[in-house]
Amino acid sequence: MTGKELTYISQAYKQGQLAGDGQFTKKCNQWLEENIGCKRALLTHSCTAALEMAAILLDIEPGDEIIMPSYTFVSTANAFVLRGGIPVFVDIREDTLNINEMLIEDAITSRTKAIVPVHYAGVACEMDVILEIAQRYNLMVVEDAAQGLGASYKGRALGSMGDLGTLSFHETKNIISGEGGALLVNNPKLVERAEIVRDKGTNRSQFLKGQVDKYTWVDIGSSYLAGELIAAFLWAQLQEVKNINAQRLEVWNQYNRSFDNIEQAGKIRRPIIPTSCQHNAHMYYIVLSSKCEQERVLKVFKDHEILAPFHYVPLHSSPAGIKYARTNKALKVTIKMHDQLIRLPLWTSMAKEVQNKIINTLIKCF
Repeated sequence: MTGKELTYISQAYKQGQLAGDGQFTKKCNQWLEENIGCKRALLTHSCTAALEMAAILLDIEPGDEIIMPSYTFVSTANAFVLRGGIPVFVDIREDTLNINEMLIEDAITSRTKAIVPVHYAGVACEMDVILEIAQRYNLMVVEDAAQGLGASYKGRALGSMGDLGTLSFHETKNIISGEGGALLVNNPKLVERAEIVRDKGTNRSQFLKGQVDKYTWVDIGSSYLAGELIAAFLWAQLQEVKNINAQRLEVWNQYNRSFDNIEQAGKIRRPIIPTSCQHNAHMYYIVLSSKCEQERVLKVFKDHEILAPFHYVPLHSSPAGIKYARTNKALKVTIKMHDQLIRLPLWTSMAKEVQNKIINTLIKCF
């Protein structure tokens, strides 16, 4: 916590509005619009909710295909499956673990409706190539920037480049509100409808602006708003984004320096950050040489009471992924990362002695 969360929550309580779209929600939306550069930011109760809104705004219908990586959280795919869409999984890059932009075009069919790049660990996908492909094939782009607040690609904030972007403020992210998210609308044609979809399919937003004399049901939608207490907590966090990410970068950089020798010895691979990307230190991971090595190191960490798990179970291999999605060619890198990657503990204000224990434990493994 930054120190102001409970103060702002108390202020929200005293103002007498606990439902969404109060003063703190407006402050958060405005901050996101100004700092990310999107046309409209809409706070939601989760990034999952923002992705579901995106699927509605893209008019996803049964049979429509959406290209995305398999190496991502379930919400990336599930939001589109709920509309009858079919996720089409393509492999990821070996360096950044992001969707391999060179494999996207081969996955496009007459049913393809959108591309959903996921900015893994707050490191940007190759957006120039992805946007060019989307324009050439008349496809929509939804950036899953759940992990990406404060990160950028060639100077552009993650979530600001596609037609839509989504953010997460879940407690595992850099900037948190317990649960929470935001839909970032960059395509001006989608702004008005996004406000309607977010507010249960009503034109209440237009009513509050004085544009209509009453509001009613005009479209499909749901209750995607975040409560005002969540927004009050988040407002305290947003005011400290630079400080929070700077502290995390210190931890990230210390890990990276400490593991140089064992990488040079061929024992691990450290994260690779392209020069076009400014990351936000959301995650520090290592890639080991085999599944056996992953299991061995995880056991050592467990014996030393260090929580250092692997990451996503690839969606294409999950029961729902097999049922609802399809895979475009072999996903060799995706499978490799599931079998060889380990995430290390990382949080804001992490004590040096705690980090040193983790560093020394890993080095002693080799």
